[in-house]
Formats: sequence, structure tokens, C-alpha cells
Amino acid sequence: MTDRSAAVVLPPLRDVIARHGLAASKALGQNFLLDGQLLDRIARVPGPLDGQRVYEVGPGPGGLTRALLKAGATVVAVERDRRCVPALAELADAYPGRLTVIDDDALAVDEAALAGPGAHIVSNLPYNVGTALLVRWLTAEPWPPFWASLTLMFQKEVAERIVARTDTPAYGRLSVLAQFRSIATLAFPVHRSAFVPPPKVTSAIVHLVPAVQPAGVAMRTLEQVTAAAFGQRRKMLRQSLKGVPGAVDALDMLGIDPTRRAETLPVSEFAALAGVLDGG
Repeated sequence: MTDRSAAVVLPPLRDVIARHGLAASKALGQNFLLDGQLLDRIARVPGPLDGQRVYEVGPGPGGLTRALLKAGATVVAVERDRRCVPALAELADAYPGRLTVIDDDALAVDEAALAGPGAHIVSNLPYNVGTALLVRWLTAEPWPPFWASLTLMFQKEVAERIVARTDTPAYGRLSVLAQFRSIATLAFPVHRSAFVPPPKVTSAIVHLVPAVQPAGVAMRTLEQVTAAAFGQRRKMLRQSLKGVPGAVDALDMLGIDPTRRAETLPVSEFAALAGVLDGG
């Protein structure tokens, strides 16, 4: 990889935060990462970014943004905290034509239009919107999506749910959704001491790349089935799926024991169940 940004010298991130008075906002779910080596490590997770387009949510003072730009990416960053915009503008000046800052709510923008096809999404997601954004990206239509990969920071508990295997306590709706639509891996944990201020929990980086979706399985049906099954996860499937028209008959058609519980069904069986309900 050619480092197109090797000559750029930036002030320490702590100085930028102090100069702009950027105390992390609890209301916005902010926790800032200042460790340059750790930020560079996160930026390496998607693979070589030189010449690639990256979409970032909640850059804050721009710690991860720096690492992405240093790796050679062109970045579109959405930040709703207007206090951070001047600091990000300085970063944009340091990397002419490489950083676009959108002053808006990430839940309200047309991210596909902003990021463009083939973009990598890399973000230390604000805890209060992280899961909602992930579900939105995983349920995007059409499929394959506009994004080439997701490299995201979550609370470790959420990260473990995303990659959880069948018959484990963490396995649930988010596991099925993530693993149906992507190949999801837990890249590495991030200790709470790496943040300013330190959150109460350990975090982790998750990496997801789009998977090929089986034909004849509608996402809305899979969501309906998993919502019912895991909504009453202690009950047998014949009971928890009673409210989904045709689901109990579909279990019989597929040879799935109706006395099993939701956490025992792998993603493939949930997909097969949704396929039958969709007439597949």
C-alpha cells in the first residue's frame, strides 16, 4: 500500500479536544479513543484502504478519521454533535479533498447516496444508536448492499450476540440476522481504559462482509419468525411460533421437532422456515 498521507503532521488529539472544549457527551453516547496505535489497528481490519471510500458515523474529534485518512481512504463522516465540526474541518483542511463532513443525524441521512457503492463502513459507533444502525445496514434492500464491509465498535456483550453460535446464551435475533446476511467475526476486544471517559463495559470490534442470500427467503419473513421465536425463547417452537400463520405446519414440513426451542435452531433452519412461509 502507498501511504499518500505520510507527510501530514497533526497536533495531538488531546490538544484538539482541549482547544475545542470537546468533553464527551453522555447523552450522545460518546466515548473518545485517543490511542493512535489502537486506531491504526482498527483501520487495518477492513483490509487495505488506500484509494478506498469509507463511511464513518460519529467521528467526534476525529481520532478514527485520522487513522482512516492516514491509511489512504477518502472519508465521508456524519456527525450530529456540532461542537466537533470545527475540529473535523481542520482535519479536512489537512487532507484536501479526502474528508467530507455531514452535519446531520446518521439515522436520518441517505447513507447509500453519501457513501456510494462499494464503501467500507468503519465506525466507533455511539452506543445509543449502534444496534439500530447495524440492523438497518443488514436489512438494506436490494441485496448485496451498497457497503463492501462493516468494521464496527460495540459493547462486547452486543458484539458477542452478533457472532454467537447456536445453543449459547448470547444466540438470538441479532445473531440470526447478522449471520444470515453476512460473514461476521469478532476482530478483537477493546478495554474500557482505552476510552476517554472510560465506559463501564469492555468493547469489541466486529467485522462483517456481505454473504450471498439464499433465493426465496424474504428478510421481512425471517425477521417475523425470529421475533416470535426469540420473543418467547423459553417456550417450545410450537408455542412461540403459534402467532405466525403457517409456521407450525412449516416446522412439520421441514422435519423440525416442534418441542425444540429457538436457540437450538441454526441460521440455516430459520432461513428454511422463512423460505417455506414465503412459498419457497
